Amino acid sequence: SAPVDFLGLNYYYRSIIADDADGGLLRSRTVEVASPVTDMGWEIYPQGLEALLSRVNQVYGGIPIYITENGMAYPDEVGADGRVADQDRIDYLQAHFLAVHRAMQAGVNVKGYFVWSSMDNFEWAFGYSKRFGLVYVDYETQARIPKASAFWYRDVASSGELSER
Repeated sequence: SAPVDFLGLNYYYRSIIADDADGGLLRSRTVEVASPVTDMGWEIYPQGLEALLSRVNQVYGGIPIYITENGMAYPDEVGADGRVADQDRIDYLQAHFLAVHRAMQAGVNVKGYFVWSSMDNFEWAFGYSKRFGLVYVDYETQARIPKASAFWYRDVASSGELSER
């Protein structure tokens, strides 16, 4: 019953649920939508993060919020030039950063944002088959290669500038 100092939110995707009498115990089903998805098959929907932040702000009255995880799995590969071009991740992050920015402009008390993840790693349900990080990890040699998204993130973080596309 004690007040909390902040609330941490993880956001990856939305789920649209419909009533379905044949839908088992909960009498529901997930509605599939025709949208871009991550390598996990999760819909890319940054508007959902903005709506979630707005709702939490409305319900909890301006509590400080940290986005503790947000990011995407993408089938990254090292190119012939030794670089990892992950423009889809950059686009994903930019759209989600802009969603957070709009929520902040509307009065949501967002204090921090943590990208999921800084580097490719073992994911409990998928092992090493999905890549989430800003840094590519060669699992055989343990070499680390900053992806294009790492350089983009560095530039956004250092300049504080993010433009609508």
